[in-house]
Amino acid sequence: MEELRIERYRPGRLSLPRKSRPFEGRFATKPMKTQVEFRSNKFPPYEGEEEQINPGLWGKRLAEYFVQKLSEKGIKTKEIIAEDWGWYVPIENEGFRLAVCCGHQNGDDDQFLCFTDPDKPIVKKLFKNVDATTQLTRLTEAIAQILSSDPDIRDIVWTETR
Repeated sequence: MEELRIERYRPGRLSLPRKSRPFEGRFATKPMKTQVEFRSNKFPPYEGEEEQINPGLWGKRLAEYFVQKLSEKGIKTKEIIAEDWGWYVPIENEGFRLAVCCGHQNGDDDQFLCFTDPDKPIVKKLFKNVDATTQLTRLTEAIAQILSSDPDIRDIVWTETR
């Protein structure tokens, strides 16, 4: 028999204490793998690229690669943006910001990291939550297909962001 956890009454509480259970509401979702690391010699830095972002980081060729490959899969992108950590590839999307973030991330010259923005399937917008599962799934599946079908890309590892 499960033990009922008794909580002390607090003024303003709307209901009596009850057994704890995981959230099962409309926006209960499974964690998604939205971050991928891989190795490739296909994306060397452009000359002077480190002046646009932080020293030791690059990835503009990788961002341009995603623009081309995502377009081939019917996913439209906007102009890539230099960030201090790498490159931001905005995806045309209605209702919330959606993008692929990518670049070389400290380590060997052939080591790259990409993640989605947002990195979780629920987007908080003002006073409501937006379910981004469909768009994130479509994007991550396209990225997975792009990476796995390219023989110049290896050691692909997907993880959940924390």
